[in-house]
Amino acid sequence: MSAGSAAIATALKGDLCAGCGLCAALAPEAVRMTRRDGWLRPEVSAPVPAAAEAEIAAACPALGIEQTVPEGAQDHTLWGPIIGLRAGHAVDPALRRQASSGGGLSALLVHLLETGAVDFVLQTGADPADPLGNATRISRDVAGVFEAAGSRYAPSAPLEGIEPLLAGEARFAFVGKPCDVAALRALGRRDPRVAARVPAMISFFCAGVPSRRGAERVVEALGFRPDEVTAFRYRGDGWPGQAKATGPGGESRGMSYADSWGRILSGHVQFRCKICPDGTGGAADVVCADAWETDEKGYPLFEESDGTSLILSRSQVGEALVRAAEAAGRLETRPFRAEAIGPMQPGQLGRRRFALARMTALRLLGRPVPRFRGFHLAAAARQAGLLRNLREALGAIRRALRAR
Repeated sequence: MSAGSAAIATALKGDLCAGCGLCAALAPEAVRMTRRDGWLRPEVSAPVPAAAEAEIAAACPALGIEQTVPEGAQDHTLWGPIIGLRAGHAVDPALRRQASSGGGLSALLVHLLETGAVDFVLQTGADPADPLGNATRISRDVAGVFEAAGSRYAPSAPLEGIEPLLAGEARFAFVGKPCDVAALRALGRRDPRVAARVPAMISFFCAGVPSRRGAERVVEALGFRPDEVTAFRYRGDGWPGQAKATGPGGESRGMSYADSWGRILSGHVQFRCKICPDGTGGAADVVCADAWETDEKGYPLFEESDGTSLILSRSQVGEALVRAAEAAGRLETRPFRAEAIGPMQPGQLGRRRFALARMTALRLLGRPVPRFRGFHLAAAARQAGLLRNLREALGAIRRALRAR
């Protein structure tokens, strides 16, 4: 039930919830995150206090996201604020292999911890009690960052428990999905504790959050029952790395990234992600992604190789962090061109260009949609042309009617 919060009711009614957990952090006595249909969703058990309701309405990414341009940043129509754009990888070869995308993000976290810039990192890793699931964790050293490295294509709510951390004295880096970071950034516009406690927000390119059922289908395709798996990783241990499940007898079986994500997990992505133009983390200080190699037609190749990260610094804080990690020998980079991002990230390109058409179609059906400010959606749509936008709008209408 969500009768105790108009904001949460709107998010749930429109199937817009991203599952970040911010509402549960702001109203812990009335809201908690629960698993529903394979995703994490807020459950409201009591009226939400008026002050908390106002905070939720202003910061909930299900209702809207505002992308602002930090000082000194280029405001790119497709890729958001950019101060620095590089490709690179963690210098530590073990960390580079453990991580999903060259270890660039993890190398930045290691630098923050080892220099004392933060006391810990708040990030998402595998749930020790649930191999297919995620848990929010606090990493205080290199070993913690190493253990949490690697993509986790499953629901996570890293903001659910952030209130005690904001009320404390420690400084920490926050790592989350683009919607998680956008929610925390929005909260920071109203709550000065965010700036005082969180000196760095880091994100990654996100293709959407699959439900838990997606992971279960991968495990079943590998020949295991979900309840008998003792360990599971979605990617990493190479680039892109395999999805690997370990059974009760210690036997490990793997599946390629092209099959696990392309054939199974991507079909279980939640609705909110399908209309999101912010899969590229526009609110983060630094955002990292896969710098895929491409074929002669420009399409990404998923052949196993040494990982390479695409690294975008979006604020002066992020640019200073990348430069410092390079100077300290933890990160190796080379310049990169914005024009080369689209071919290696065609999914993100399509989401930005077609977001307006998809949301317009939903509005015509009377469906609520989030407010996206500062994303240049009309300009992005014009790049795709009228015919392709019409096709996307009609496709969105068909899917919505079929879902009904």
